[in-house]
Amino acid sequence: MLTINNLKNKMIVAIDGLPYQILEVKHLHMGRGGASVQTKIKNLVTGRVFSRNFKPADTFDQAEVEKRELTCLYAHRDQFVFAVPARSSERYALARGELGQAVRWLKPATPVTALFLSGKLLTITLPIKMDFTVAEAPPGLKGNTVSGVTKTVTIETGAKVEVPLFVEAGDVIRVNTETGEYVERASKA
Repeated sequence: MLTINNLKNKMIVAIDGLPYQILEVKHLHMGRGGASVQTKIKNLVTGRVFSRNFKPADTFDQAEVEKRELTCLYAHRDQFVFAVPARSSERYALARGELGQAVRWLKPATPVTALFLSGKLLTITLPIKMDFTVAEAPPGLKGNTVSGVTKTVTIETGAKVEVPLFVEAGDVIRVNTETGEYVERASKA
């Protein structure tokens, strides 16, 4: 049994028999009212994200989920298809809506960690840092050397990322997939 003090980000717990992923945990201490925990949780079956407060008396079970390594093969219409790396005939699909923000970063050959419950694919987790080719980039203005100035570029998946002025189309940049922020230029075009 887990208590509110055991809750951590990315933990998967069972609430009312359904698996939920803890996205955010904030401990609240109110004068004489005691402590509580404010969370943002995601229902791994429906994909719905909502906020919920828990009191010290609330307990949770660790959800019985299985983690497996998969590779993104391709996207067709609103379905993303994944396969077991050693057995590409063993495939699983998730709808665009079930993936949330991960669709911004998914491209073929991306290795992912998949969560399964009773043999059913629930969700995936991307690598924290991934490399992308810049598809479109406005020109940086010459002489604009003020630090911290950025521009918006479009990467190969269609997502938009704020980058420094020196990044050009064709460059490969590294992006943090959790925050959507530029990390560094991996290679120059």
